[in-house]
Amino acid sequence: MSNYANDSRFPGPDPYAPLKNLPSFTLTSTDLTDGEEIPEKFRAPSNVSPQLAWSDLPEGTKSLAVTCFDPDAPTASGFWHWAVFNIPASVTELPTGAGSDETLGGLDRVVSLAGDSGQKTYYGPNPPANHAPHRYLYAVHAVDVEELDVDPGSTATVLGFNLYFHSIGRAILWGWYENK
Repeated sequence: MSNYANDSRFPGPDPYAPLKNLPSFTLTSTDLTDGEEIPEKFRAPSNVSPQLAWSDLPEGTKSLAVTCFDPDAPTASGFWHWAVFNIPASVTELPTGAGSDETLGGLDRVVSLAGDSGQKTYYGPNPPANHAPHRYLYAVHAVDVEELDVDPGSTATVLGFNLYFHSIGRAILWGWYENK
């Protein structure tokens, strides 16, 4: 995988640098190529979430969370595009478009939080025109509990805080987009 953190084209910080270093696992996509431009279909306003598949989860994984974060947004806090948790550990893939449904296609216990767009579904890349290229970090988090105790009305930031204490692994696939 390419390195999203050390590319001078992007203005924002590495959002995972201040967090604990966790083991990674295999994360792939038939829709995205790691480190490459995100195809139009997966950007706003289409808002079609990309296919994501994972394997080789750390021992002790009891559930998963999936997030998409833009650290290059012109804010002090980046921009959350997607935040879903309590995905059963038996799930190994989200098909293309699963993020248009708050339950990812009917998975029990799954909770989708409203991202910074205000919607509880996937919101595709949509940086301000002429700002800069933006990175979109698709992260799958291996979690040590079956259900995180996070209120469904919480923010993605609250989920991130809880993931800090319950993640035992993290895999990141990233792409970029620039709105010229």
